[in-house]
Amino acid sequence: MKYVKSFPLELFFWIAALVLLATANSHEHHFTLCPLANLGFKDWCPGCGIGRSISHILHGEFIESFSEHWFGFPALLTIVYRIYTLIKNKNKFKISTTNT
Repeated sequence: MKYVKSFPLELFFWIAALVLLATANSHEHHFTLCPLANLGFKDWCPGCGIGRSISHILHGEFIESFSEHWFGFPALLTIVYRIYTLIKNKNKFKISTTNT
């Protein structure tokens, strides 16, 4: 149980997000939580398309990725670097279980 408490939740979140993006069908547009896209401003939102762009990269479709959003590759590099730093520094995130 002590390993579960010391496991950084953020690490689980980023790995799960990349696994979901790798298994998603990037050619279908699914429901979005983006408030601008839900209001009808799909072409104006600066963040819409990054998830589909990363999904295209994980499927090896680099031209489609760039056409969805130009920031997909830097975003993927940032996420992978964050996962690396979380794994490297996971011992620093210990949760103390002693009562004070």
